Amino acid sequence: MIRQFRNKIVLPVKRSIWVVLLSVISLGLLACPAPETITVVEEREVPVEVEVVREVEVIKETPVEVEVVREVEVIRETPVEVEVVREVEVPREVTVVQEVQVVATPTPGPAMAPKEPFVIGAMDAVTGIGESYGTVIVQAKQMAVDDINAAGGIDGRPLHLIIEDSKCNGQDAITAYKKLTDVDNVKIILGTTCSGAMLGAAPLAEEDGVVMFSASATSPDIEGAGDYIFRTAINDAQLGVDAGNTMWVDGVRRLATINENTDYAEGVQRTSVERFEQLGGEVVAVEKYGSDSIDFRTQLTKLFAEDPDAILLAAQSEFTGGTIIKQARELGFDGTFYSEVVPTGTTALEIAGDAATGLKAIIPSPDLETQKGADFLNSFRQRYGYVTLPWFIGSAYDDVQIAAECLSLTGNDQDADGFRDCLYDITWSGAIGDNYSFDANGEVVGLANAVIEVLPISERTPLNNGYKVLGPAPTP
Repeated sequence: MIRQFRNKIVLPVKRSIWVVLLSVISLGLLACPAPETITVVEEREVPVEVEVVREVEVIKETPVEVEVVREVEVIRETPVEVEVVREVEVPREVTVVQEVQVVATPTPGPAMAPKEPFVIGAMDAVTGIGESYGTVIVQAKQMAVDDINAAGGIDGRPLHLIIEDSKCNGQDAITAYKKLTDVDNVKIILGTTCSGAMLGAAPLAEEDGVVMFSASATSPDIEGAGDYIFRTAINDAQLGVDAGNTMWVDGVRRLATINENTDYAEGVQRTSVERFEQLGGEVVAVEKYGSDSIDFRTQLTKLFAEDPDAILLAAQSEFTGGTIIKQARELGFDGTFYSEVVPTGTTALEIAGDAATGLKAIIPSPDLETQKGADFLNSFRQRYGYVTLPWFIGSAYDDVQIAAECLSLTGNDQDADGFRDCLYDITWSGAIGDNYSFDANGEVVGLANAVIEVLPISERTPLNNGYKVLGPAPTP
């Protein structure tokens, strides 16, 4: 926009044409002190880079050079007067107000702040003699955590699992426990994998008021370990009853036993023998071995010398379980092996080969007949490419889901008492069964064992895990 201020001058000249050049008006916002002025205001668009600011207003002043523009106007001819436009050059800096695009980056307030995760611990046999099943238990727990977080977390808060290696013994379990509680300030621990590890850490947890919740520690000695100790794992006191009943119904009267020298294997051997003897059976030989043993021929030879009808095997590691079966067949034993779950794992069956055919074992019902169980096994197989010990990995998966339910109820991962009370009150339907719960000792109620028989190699597949389910344990 150009505004011109004109000053009229009367001249006594007739028929004169005066041509006066119009002054050049500079760009910018002009302010002149004298009344005879030319004011120029020019609006310009100046491209600038986008600036990210927290406040909206940004103004920059940029000096520019003076530009002179000349314009010519023809003055009207009149008999008496001539209108003259005066020319003025006004040097001045132009102030340019730049338009700045503002990208707002709001400061997070309480409503926008990321929600703090629920943090719990896990103690499992990531290495050591229980590694083959401890690893898959950890995988099942992590899958459950991922499923929960993918679905939005626990009331919008993510779940975070800190995993420590408790191996399969009490001392390493104590080390793992102290790391989780002293360093990570964890009040809820899912674990341990092995009974010996649980028995090592449980007294500390009970004293500190920390919940321990195991998917697989089955020793009968864990029962009554404290008010903060729970497990979905079925107590081996029941396994002993089921094993004793099965052997007796099958016609076994003279029994030899061999077991690894660990809390878990000792519990299996003790409870099974107790029931077998109650029914009238005779134990003719007992052998034990260390977890680092690799050759069992000497112990097996001693057992065979007593001419048993069958051998009860209780192993802590899949390596020892599979190796004992293989070496026994190589020495000529053609009787029946009875066992617990460890010698039926994928690694144990690979080691034993066809020697494991006909092995009978008492294990928690492996078919996972619930819809959640079927969905879990399909998802686990798709994610990891295999399945082994299906009930125990299902148990680990359920433990995480149950933990999420109790955390939703308490809203606080530091509230161990509230979490404990939730476990006492809960009734759960998950991968390993429907409508199971926990009694006053933290023992699972509503789940049962089954009897399985290992198939010949030609009939073993990833889907049947190498065995067939014969059904529930019989009653004499």
